[in-house]
Amino acid sequence: MASINPYVHFNGNAEEAFSFYKKAFGGEYATLVRFKDMKFEGAPDWGNEADKIMHVSLPIGKHSTLMGSDTPSMMGTHNEKETRSKISINTDTKEEADQLFTALSEGGEVEMPMADSPWGSYFGMFRDKYGIEWMISFETQRA
Repeated sequence: MASINPYVHFNGNAEEAFSFYKKAFGGEYATLVRFKDMKFEGAPDWGNEADKIMHVSLPIGKHSTLMGSDTPSMMGTHNEKETRSKISINTDTKEEADQLFTALSEGGEVEMPMADSPWGSYFGMFRDKYGIEWMISFETQRA
């Protein structure tokens, strides 16, 4: 079966963001590659961006991986308020939902606090301090 793994881009602060996510989710990086590690004929001179993240992956749970990178300045910057995509997380317990919501929303903007929803789940939504939008859900009918 196919799986979906979000890949998010940052304006030079991917390492800080992924340290934050690693603290919230736990675990270790499966991959961490910096631009300076990209050695091939014709590779750009990354200059002051050489230590930025070219690719990072953080396994989440048994079947998911959160991945990301910095966008080199030569490719422009992301407007963090324009992207309306969200990363949706379904938890096994209400306590896990609360823990992840609290950890990931720290310093961010809560759009919808964790609460019982009209569609039957325990649900919350926010934009983290790095501009990434999240939805946390625990399906209460499974409990």
